[in-house]
Amino acid sequence: MATPGSDGIQAVDRAFDIVESLNDLDGAGVSELADHVDLPKSTVHNHLKTLERGEYVVRDGDEYRTSLKFLQLSETARTQQELYRVARSEVDQLAEKTGEISALMTEEHGRGVFLYRSRGSEAARIDTCVGDRVPIHCTALGKAILAFLPEERRTEIIDRHGLSAVSPNTITDREVLAEELESVREERIAYDDEERLNGLRSVAAPILDGSGSVIGSISVAGPTHRMRGDRFETAVPETVLGIANVIELNLEHS
Repeated sequence: MATPGSDGIQAVDRAFDIVESLNDLDGAGVSELADHVDLPKSTVHNHLKTLERGEYVVRDGDEYRTSLKFLQLSETARTQQELYRVARSEVDQLAEKTGEISALMTEEHGRGVFLYRSRGSEAARIDTCVGDRVPIHCTALGKAILAFLPEERRTEIIDRHGLSAVSPNTITDREVLAEELESVREERIAYDDEERLNGLRSVAAPILDGSGSVIGSISVAGPTHRMRGDRFETAVPETVLGIANVIELNLEHS
């Protein structure tokens, strides 16, 4: 939920809390929603009616849910990202080459955001979807970005979001993470050893723009029984680095 600030507009904060809560609850009636956001039913009802007029929610009997208008808005936001437009075909190629899941991520508000995913012929089915926002410290994609951000920005993100334990293997110690990020900067490769999802390993490389600033990352993820040994440590990293380099060149000349 949104955290109202002293310089914010309370009605807007409440409206977005309601929208996000409808998603969390997979649709809800006024009473359930009011309990969830801790607001009077009359206030929630008024917000829902306003959102319905704007076609941001739809009513089905006594329940409300978010509308497909958000799909239109999100796709527009995604296509405005040059990184997505340039890298999409390379993500597909990476998935085809490795047979695994390939993904593209960028950072927004200190979170890792999945811009695009592609599945190879052997890819496992996992719960990650395009648009998902995840803690940036617990994925190879996120660490590849975090390592190349300015130190002040890294500190700001960690101070704001912390280093929560997403899985038993998540790095939650600042010093340990700092050491790993130093290695990522040296090798331009980041690893995730079941740090977000049990049974899944991934390898990622940063994507830098012409000025050397990190704008995203690309990865390959697969089950631990396939992502091990030389494949996990050498073969997949080399492939990921090669595709990241192609994306960087295409960005520079697009």
